[in-house]
Amino acid sequence: MPLEEYKRKRRFDETPEPAGKVELKSGHRFVVQKHEATRLHYDFRLETEGVLKSWAVPKGPSLDPADKRLAMQVEDHPVSYFDFEGIIPENNYGAGTVMVWDIGTWEPLSPIAVQGKYHPGTDAEASAMLAKGDLKFRLHGKKLNGDFALVKLKGRRPGSKGNEWLLIKKNDEYAVKGYDIDEYDWSVLTRRSLAEIAGDAGTKEWKSSRPASGRGKLKAAWLADAVAKLDKKKALTAGKKKH
Repeated sequence: MPLEEYKRKRRFDETPEPAGKVELKSGHRFVVQKHEATRLHYDFRLETEGVLKSWAVPKGPSLDPADKRLAMQVEDHPVSYFDFEGIIPENNYGAGTVMVWDIGTWEPLSPIAVQGKYHPGTDAEASAMLAKGDLKFRLHGKKLNGDFALVKLKGRRPGSKGNEWLLIKKNDEYAVKGYDIDEYDWSVLTRRSLAEIAGDAGTKEWKSSRPASGRGKLKAAWLADAVAKLDKKKALTAGKKKH
């Protein structure tokens, strides 16, 4: 059921993350959180069906249609996670610094383009597209705007969990060739950089007075493996082009 996996991975007496619940009414907000855990990545979340549907995007979203960003679908998060910014303490799942990189609203697009353009769709269409693995949507954010698609990869590679998608920007008036995400290292909530959040004693970090349990550091090793495999694949492709 929704949020069970999210709750299973966390100890809420040790982490400032909200426990949350499935909301009866669902809005149409989105959030992108920059997360420096084992590997730096961005968490892309869409509010729908009473939760935040979530994908970890190693290289972050892009406004360049030429960039097809790997997006690993992860467990649903509670809607109350929408504005979480701060530090997840050591020895907790995802330990590290979290920044609210972008926020805004989203709307589903009709799955079929009319004269090359996509038009607003319905929530029912969005649910069907998610289940099919080809979600088209429009963002209205502070940094991200325009039409996007989340497309699930069908071919399962050895060791794949079947949760691999691509986040792709559509070619519209908001497209930016050569988009550089590193130019936008600031929180839309507090205007702080990731480094400032990490060093700010006024963040939401909360440390238990009890000794840490022996569960070790749960820092999403699967994400590090996915990034390493992607880098290796790109290096091999670049090598073939040279010869």
